[in-house]
Formats: sequence, structure tokens, C-alpha cells
Amino acid sequence: MMKKTTQFMLSMVATAIALSASPAFAEEQEDGINIGGAVRVNYGYKDYSDASKDKGGDLTFDMAAIKFNGKKGDWGLAAEYRFTSSTDYIKYGYGYYNIDPDWQLQFGINKVPFGNRDFISNSWWFGIPYYLGFEDDHDVGIKAVYEKNGWHTDLAFYKNPEYGPTENKRYATDLYTGTINGTEYHNEETNQFNVRQTYTLEHEGGSTTLGGSVQYGQIYNSKTGNNGDRYAAALHLDSNYKGWNLQLQAMQYEYDAADAVDPNKIGVSVVSWQYEIASKGQAYSVNIAKTFNTDWGSVKCYNDFGLMTPDVADADASYDDSMQNVTGCAISAGPTYTMVDFIMGKNMTFSTANNDHVGLPEVGDDWDKRVNINFGYYF
Repeated sequence: MMKKTTQFMLSMVATAIALSASPAFAEEQEDGINIGGAVRVNYGYKDYSDASKDKGGDLTFDMAAIKFNGKKGDWGLAAEYRFTSSTDYIKYGYGYYNIDPDWQLQFGINKVPFGNRDFISNSWWFGIPYYLGFEDDHDVGIKAVYEKNGWHTDLAFYKNPEYGPTENKRYATDLYTGTINGTEYHNEETNQFNVRQTYTLEHEGGSTTLGGSVQYGQIYNSKTGNNGDRYAAALHLDSNYKGWNLQLQAMQYEYDAADAVDPNKIGVSVVSWQYEIASKGQAYSVNIAKTFNTDWGSVKCYNDFGLMTPDVADADASYDDSMQNVTGCAISAGPTYTMVDFIMGKNMTFSTANNDHVGLPEVGDDWDKRVNINFGYYF
């Protein structure tokens, strides 16, 4: 379990430097190709691991990334590829075309428009929606983006994820084909539609963005050839006021797989690990942050809380809530970005000793705790 959790840490990266190519961004950019990247190391200490406590934690190589971003006229591209100590994978890679000052068309592996427009988290650890497949996900498809007078619209169709269903070495969470805890899964994501609408209101001291998201797609069973379906819907708010930031999100999701062995759970994979989640449930996020500007950079301190409530009926076992709370600070100084996080998890993958599910029957009822420090140099 420790090895697999370490592989997770080797694959994550600070959310604050993610690249997005919006129409406004494209207008400001000059013609040409820009090449950048990052190198990161990670320190982790787990209070529920005797080995971690005996050694005083572990310092490991996190990842190295290379990014390409450029345009010529109304055409452009954006891509990022990552290397860890155990694998390598693409995060995103797409071309885009600026139809006019308000509309942009993206085609390739681009970010799925669902939930808060940037992230529903401040920490390196992401929020619970990430582990369910609904934060910072990237799939293969086409997306139209509209932005004008505070309105932002995303319309997208994705044929399939960036990697096949038997692969677990991926950046973001997708359905998995394989065996997890004795249950054999044959599920593939396909034919997905997304609509997201937000409006940003400028006010004294900052701005507030309100929005809603809807996602619908099919689940193909590669063993039987039948199709199930899946959906998700969310309401979200992202508000800034004089250095303070408040993020709120409530979402409902359901994976209804065809010919499921157990309709109450489903298998997913991410960053060299696979686990099970409740097939239906709700997820709630409440995040607050404060940014302090300094002569040498800035410090953002935050608390991110997430709750997942399963909504399934199982005659043999009670499915329990999953919770995660992350308190930390992100320190920006020159080309460096450091995130110091104290993570508490309950019935939650990666942040607890019981590392194989989200929203399934709980093993033990204690909060597990860990400390994580991620240091990166960006160029």
C-alpha cells in the first residue's frame, strides 16, 4: 500500500500552475511557440505508517514536466507531458482555433468542463471530486468555449479518455477494466457530453463566479458488448474579496454500468493505482483561502473540506461517508512554488491507511493524518 501511495505522490503536481487556453488568453499571446516545464520533489509523513514514523517520513522525486504553448494567427496548441520515477504520461495535448474574439474551438486531449472553472481545491492533494472523476479530468474530444461580458459557456463532446480502460498510469480518474478487491470490471467511458455555464460578477474588492455543470455519457461493457450510462450535475461558486477566496460546490453523480457484478460500486484508476467508489452519491466541497502578498512573492493559506455521501442500497453492508480535510499554505517565490499540507482523511483513498475505496463500507472509524510538502521549480 505504501508503494502505491508513493506512486500517487510521484504523479501529482501543484494545481496553481495549470495551463488553460481561453479566448482571452489567446488574444494576449504573441505568435510563436513557448516551451516551459517543472521539476518537483515531495516529502511525506504518515502518522498511520510505522515505517514512515520510524524514518521520519520520505523524500522522493515527484515529477518532471515539459509544456508547449503557442499560436500562429488564429491557430494554436497546448500540451503537457510528465515523467515520474515509475512511468510517464500525457496530461493534455490539443490544438485550438479562435473562431472570433468570443469563441474558441479546442480539439484533442483537453480539460473536461465540469464543476468550478479552475479547481475545486487549493491544495496539492485536490478535492474529493478528483477521486470520483470530476476534477481536472482530461479526455479526447472537441470543446467550444464562449466568453463575453462575464458569461462563460463550455460545450463539449468526448469520445473516450486519454488512455484505454486497462491503464492505471494516468493523470486523472477514469473508469477501469480489471480486477479490484476480487471484483472483475469491464467498463469503458465513451460518448460523453458536457455543458457548463458560468457568470462572473465584478464587485468592490473582487469578483464572484456562479455556475452550473451537467455531464452525460455511456459506459461500454467490453465483456458483454452492452452499454450503460452515467451522469453528473453540479452547482458551484468561486468568490474573491480583498485577498480572500471562497469556493463552494455541490454535485450529484451516478455510474449505471451495464451487466454490473455489483451495481453499488464501480472501479476507477488514477496515477498507478486502482480503487472502488460508490456508484452513486453526492459530493460537497467547502474551501476558504487567504492570500498575503510579500516583497518576494506571496503566501496563500487555505482549508479545503470535502464530504462524499454514497446513495446506494446494499443488503449486506452499509456504505459510509468519506471525508477529507486539508489545511495548508502555498508559497510562491520567484520560479519556485511550495505547498505545505496537513491532510486528514476518513474512509478515503490515498489520505488514509485503507487505501482502496471512496464511499464504501468503512474499516475503522478514525481520522488518519499525514503531512505533505511539495517543492517545485518552474521554468
